[in-house]
Amino acid sequence: MANAGMTVDAAEIEKFQNMAAEWWDPDGKFKPLHMLNPCRLDYITTQVAAEFGRDLAGDAPFAGLRVLDIGCGGGLLSEPMARLGAEVVGADPAARNIPVARLHAEQSGLTIDYRETTAEDLAAAGEAFDVVLNMEVVEHVADPQAYLDACRSLLKPGGLMICSTINRNPKSFAMAIVGAEMVMRWLPRGTHDWAKFITPDELCGMIRKAGLEPVDRKGFVFNPLGWSWRLSDRDLSVNYVTASVRPGG
Repeated sequence: MANAGMTVDAAEIEKFQNMAAEWWDPDGKFKPLHMLNPCRLDYITTQVAAEFGRDLAGDAPFAGLRVLDIGCGGGLLSEPMARLGAEVVGADPAARNIPVARLHAEQSGLTIDYRETTAEDLAAAGEAFDVVLNMEVVEHVADPQAYLDACRSLLKPGGLMICSTINRNPKSFAMAIVGAEMVMRWLPRGTHDWAKFITPDELCGMIRKAGLEPVDRKGFVFNPLGWSWRLSDRDLSVNYVTASVRPGG
């Protein structure tokens, strides 16, 4: 991994290494992602279908699309994309995540190309994708702009990047740090660094600087009464997601 030092934060990788075995436990340390996953998938599949003119009601609607799930973890997004017919590469620099993801995919009867690697190394190898899923990763890297530059180089002209992260404000500190880590104990303390959170305007600015064009952004809003997540056009105050395209397609 010749270029791994460009944006990978070794301390951040170690956090997820220590939790690798729990990726597919819906009541384990990744419970928040299991709860959020239906909402994330709704956004992702809707954006991909709209961008590439696919009918989600059809058989294998994403057939012919090459998808990169960067920071794939145990494969919570890679597997649904493979089931929809996409050719999926799941990449993660945390070595312990990859065997977990491979085993679960094999048990699920899915063919997914999982690799212990980084966005920079994939770009250096000349890899190209129709879709890059960049979900809850940018707040964990050492250099967000360099990381987004690498993601852009991985997209084919006309390709789509979906990028989600956490806003930086007092509310996000209260909910993502105090609430999720200290009160609910959904995540181990120190999983997130509030200072590395990124506002929607900052993220869109970095996306544009990388050479992509933002086309949509929405919030992921948690309902504590219904214990569920929903998409919001207005509330991007804590978790949010963006869609952007590489011009030229």
